[in-house]
Amino acid sequence: MGGIFLSLLAITSLLPLYTIGGTTRSYEFNIELQNVTRLCHTKSMVTVNGKFPGPRIVAREGDRLLIKVTNHVSSNITIHWHGIRQLRSGWADGPAYITQCPIQTGQSYVYNYTVIGQRGTLFWHAHISWLRASVYGPLIILPKLNVPYPFTKPYKEVPIIFGEWFNTDPEAIISQATQTGGGPNVSDAYTFNGLPGPLYNCSAKDTFKLKVKTGKTYLLRLINAALNDELFFSIANHTLTVVEADAIYVKPFKTETLILAPGQTTNVLLKTKSKFPGANFLMSARPYVTGQGTFDNSTVAGILEYESPVPMKNLPLFTPTLPSLNDTSFVSKFSNRLRSLANSKFPANVPQKIDKHLFFTVGLGTAPCAQNRTCQGPNGARFAASINNVSFVQPSVALLQSHFFNKSKGVYSPYFPINPVHWFNYTGTPPNNTFVSNGTKLMVLPFNTSVELVMQDTSILGAESHPLHLHGFNFFVVGQGFGNYDPKKDPKNFNLVDPIERNTVGVPSGGWVAIRFLADNPGVWFMHCHLEVHTGWGLKMAWLVLDGELPNQKLLPPPADLPKC
Repeated sequence: MGGIFLSLLAITSLLPLYTIGGTTRSYEFNIELQNVTRLCHTKSMVTVNGKFPGPRIVAREGDRLLIKVTNHVSSNITIHWHGIRQLRSGWADGPAYITQCPIQTGQSYVYNYTVIGQRGTLFWHAHISWLRASVYGPLIILPKLNVPYPFTKPYKEVPIIFGEWFNTDPEAIISQATQTGGGPNVSDAYTFNGLPGPLYNCSAKDTFKLKVKTGKTYLLRLINAALNDELFFSIANHTLTVVEADAIYVKPFKTETLILAPGQTTNVLLKTKSKFPGANFLMSARPYVTGQGTFDNSTVAGILEYESPVPMKNLPLFTPTLPSLNDTSFVSKFSNRLRSLANSKFPANVPQKIDKHLFFTVGLGTAPCAQNRTCQGPNGARFAASINNVSFVQPSVALLQSHFFNKSKGVYSPYFPINPVHWFNYTGTPPNNTFVSNGTKLMVLPFNTSVELVMQDTSILGAESHPLHLHGFNFFVVGQGFGNYDPKKDPKNFNLVDPIERNTVGVPSGGWVAIRFLADNPGVWFMHCHLEVHTGWGLKMAWLVLDGELPNQKLLPPPADLPKC
């Protein structure tokens, strides 16, 4: 673990001096195959610079990043800078066939963007098929030079990135599931910084260890990069103080357990014990599960070790108690505790007057199997997923280019439905017809439209939590509840003063969530469930935000090296 601290210090000391208006930082990402062994299984996997997880990116608010990605593998690749606003730089956002064609074998692309008005913990990951199972890493944005954190200055900062390990190739898993129409096989382990830890077979040597001194404050930068699982996290016998979520400072609160959906990040302060405790402590994470399907019911553990004044052996090891697998009540209470700072330095600019009210149903359904075949989904059909009953069909050219060059005809329709075509009791008895419709439809918004979007879970194939991620924007979570959303009663309880601002929110299992955002970023912006299996089934859509009238409200033209399809 000491190596990680040293490397962060080394990176920070190598950073160019900060100048007014930020500095430019360059990174090189080589997409290459690397043999990696976990749980006594060795496999060749796609990595960045041969590392699993990939390298850490460190910048300051206001900096420009130039990240050259060169593809040395047979798969197409793109990289998404998850949570970066990408103001007018949609070409650098990264989702395949949305803002760019993928980088093909032997090709390079430079992601060029400036971090504007953001600071905190984010991450980067591949954004095509299931490659983000191994292609991901931390993206740390420090405050501007000489600007302090709005909480105790930590003694050290440690990124802990949650992931999943598959003994076989995740690309083969999703390819097989696509052919059969059934659910894909689940992972074989969860990981902290790529290490599964001592609770798995043949894994004791691959354990993440956090070595700490007594009486110090550590900032843990927690990132859930898992493919398909929301995860509870706790450290035995220690209380954590939550200070940030999705790179937005929050009103600090203490908790023993956290929940992070895939795509979410949370910064916590860990205050170590004042005296050597004569024990070690497990840090553990295991899934929060609401769906009907199979899941990886296992626990990843790391070890919190105190530096001892004298060498000690056979210390007792304490284990944390995590909530039960389906503890929706804990998840709901935890989410409700998250509040923006909403002060003069860090205001919560919640849109108060709404131009466009939208209502989206999200959930699973089915699609017919090919003729004369039986699929492994419900009733011999294929699994599918949709928003407002539209299951998104991925185009074969990038949507942003089609829009920019006025070549959208035959690529997408600009008429995404503003509410469900068929009303039913969304969280009650499911309808007999579970089929979804298909299409590549975009929701078009004029520049500076203020949007209120209510997302309603449906119980068509069983209620389930869906972590929805919006590219290009942060949004305010102004309300959430269980059952069907009531447009007459529920808005009266919305928090328009200090709601949490984030980029990924869980639509509660059997419930709804209301978000507000200002469409002030021109371009095409993906919105999708961050459970990769649901994205593959079509639980995704895109927004097209038109240019404004002023020069600084228009999308910049594409870079010369933008990949071609």
